[in-house]
Amino acid sequence: MPKNRPLIRKIFFICLFSLLLTSGVIEAEAGPLKKVTFIPLWVPQAQFAGYYVAHETGIYKEHGLEVEIISGGPQRSSSDYLKDKKADFASLWLVTGLDLCNQGVEVVNLAQIVQRSALMLVAKKSSGILKPADMEGHKVGLWGPPFEIQPKAFFKQYGLTVEPLQQSYSINLFLRDGVAVASAMWYNEYHSILNAGIDPDELTTFFYHEHNLNYPEDGIYVRKETWQQKPDLCRAFVKASLKGWQRAFAEPELALDITMRNLKKEHVISNRTHQKWMLKRMRDIILPPDEQTRIGRLNEEDFKRVTENLKKQNLIEKTPNFNDFYKPPAGE
Repeated sequence: MPKNRPLIRKIFFICLFSLLLTSGVIEAEAGPLKKVTFIPLWVPQAQFAGYYVAHETGIYKEHGLEVEIISGGPQRSSSDYLKDKKADFASLWLVTGLDLCNQGVEVVNLAQIVQRSALMLVAKKSSGILKPADMEGHKVGLWGPPFEIQPKAFFKQYGLTVEPLQQSYSINLFLRDGVAVASAMWYNEYHSILNAGIDPDELTTFFYHEHNLNYPEDGIYVRKETWQQKPDLCRAFVKASLKGWQRAFAEPELALDITMRNLKKEHVISNRTHQKWMLKRMRDIILPPDEQTRIGRLNEEDFKRVTENLKKQNLIEKTPNFNDFYKPPAGE
């Protein structure tokens, strides 16, 4: 037996060397992960669950990316971070992306995540507001840009004169009848109104997308120069992000677990019930009603509608060509 030890030892080292060599070849073929940064529109919440899922379940790494997600919010504007090159990718509304192009900051839409606008106006039926004409002369709570663009188009469309009041992110002014009509996101403030004890049957809702004012919101944007220099990197980020959203909708409890961890990490106060509502509504506005349409596509009619309205309101002077502005998911 002792005479065989050198042979056994030799065989062991040959196997070990082969294993290390094989591992090295695999690693060389895979290559190092490419570091990129991404900033959502706001602080952590289920509105961005797909990105958190892609990050924490390793989907981004499977696509060769090491992604740092920067928390957005009032102190960190996603449009400013993209404009100032502090982030490689950003979540922006379509109106914001077009405004950046108007400023001379060339950006491209890589994927239109939200298909149907969640922005809305809400009124109590007890105020007598049951249709658009009933808003005439009433106080209406409005947020600043870019949230005020659709309501102004709405008022103009119906020939309304209202008394606009600056609305904070709280719904208290509406609950105390400080305004007859409030601005809300379907997945956020509207649910807070319901949680305050008001029954849906007591409310009149005005979804802009139901009034031919569908302005798609959250999309994935990148600077045009980045797209031109690193198209494969951009496609990889989009592919992985879309897979993250698909998994978030397929495994909502997992998505909620991950979202709540991100909320806690950034000290954002919320609860699982509210985030569950938000995730369900994000599913409603992200997944195309037509199963033949792929997730993440920008509808050219929506693009034209938004650009034309922005010009009518004198908010932009020039608009990019649709095919220059929008680069379909995965290069399709």
